Order: sequence, then C-alpha cells, then structure tokens
Amino acid sequence: MDFDVSGLWSDRIFDDKAVYVDLLRKGREDKKTMSKKADQFYFENFVMAAECACQAADYLVSCLEDYRPENMKEMMETMHEYEHAGDLKKHEMSAALAKAFVTPVDREDLDLLSQELDDVSDCIEEVLQSFYMYQIRTIMPEAVEFAKKIAVCCGHMKNVMAELAHFRKSTSLHEMVIEINQLEEECDRLYLESTLKLADRCDNVLDIISWREIYTKMENCADACEHVCDCVEMVVMKNT
Repeated sequence: MDFDVSGLWSDRIFDDKAVYVDLLRKGREDKKTMSKKADQFYFENFVMAAECACQAADYLVSCLEDYRPENMKEMMETMHEYEHAGDLKKHEMSAALAKAFVTPVDREDLDLLSQELDDVSDCIEEVLQSFYMYQIRTIMPEAVEFAKKIAVCCGHMKNVMAELAHFRKSTSLHEMVIEINQLEEECDRLYLESTLKLADRCDNVLDIISWREIYTKMENCADACEHVCDCVEMVVMKNT
C-alpha cells in the first residue's frame, strides 16, 4: 500500500506507523485552531460589551445636550435597549463558561470581567433614570460635561478590551489602564466641584439633594470603568 509521505516526519516513516504520526500531527494542529477560535470568543465578547457601554454613554450625552423632560420615558426605553444589549453579552459569556473545558485565563476572572463590564452599562442607565425620578426640569452645565467625560472613559475602556487579547505581548496595555485611572481622577475632581456649586445654583434643599445624588451616580460610572481596568490588570498579573 502506497502513502503520501510529503507531510510526514521523515524520521518516523515506516509503513502504517507513518500514517498514525501524520494523523496525530493534524489532530494537534486542529486542536490548536479550535482553541484559538474559542479564546477569540471571550475577547470579542468583552469588546462588544464595552461597545454597549459606549453607546449608552453617547446616548446619555445626546439626551442631556438636548434635554427634553417631556420625552423622558422614551429616552429611558432607548437607554434600556443599550443596557439590555450589555446584559445579553453577559449571559452569552456565562453560557460559554459553563460549557468550556479550557479557557484562556481562569474562568472566574473571565466571569468577573464580564460582570464589571455589565456594571458600566447599568450605572449609565441609572443616571438617566435619576433625572426621571427626581423630576429634573433643567440641566446643569456640569452634568453635560460629566456625561462627556463618562463617554471618554467608556471609549478608552473599549480600547483596553480590544488590546486585552494580546495581553501577553502587549507593550501598551499598562499605559492604557493608567489613562483610565487618570480619567477617573478627573471625574472625581469634577464631582467635587459640581457638588460644591449646588448651594449657589439651587433654590431649595430638595434640588441640592437631587443633584448631589445624580452627580454621585455619574461618578459611579467612572468608577465602574476603572473597576474594569483593575480587573484587566489582575488578569495580566496572574497570567504573565
């Protein structure tokens, strides 16, 4: 019986054993390809979850720049669609982890990172809901500025997620995480300055309380982005 030996290991070619070696090598190559595809799912899922947060943040900016309280219910419905899309990415990740035999990093870390990403979209939705709950009629300029900073944080967070797939060889991931930390500190300062101005801007205590709560929720959004990047740093530290 004749065999095509062109793709076989030359030092292992003897009769039918050569066929076994060739099949073994092909099997290993197929497993590597399948593993790479499986790993790719996790990182792509993170990028898409981050994109949901980016869309929610951009929509928050547009809502506050052209604020129409009479359309608040419609705005909340649209915002919820972005938040729900983020939930779906979280559910997809949970389902994949439940079935996976091998994961690129610890499955607990993948699950935690997925949850942290979902929290960002949740926090952004809570901001818009606060405007409805506290019946805000006019927008403070600081609120628009805050929303824009949140959108910037989310954009940088998405870039971190895109780079995460290459974390073992990346030379820029650490600096990208530091940028998020710096943006969060800017939001901290804006929170303090905005809250300080409320006593002069508001006519009654209820307005002060309402806006302080809104600013707190906006600051929570920046914190949530930072928590995502803290989780990324943990993954890198444990796996390099």
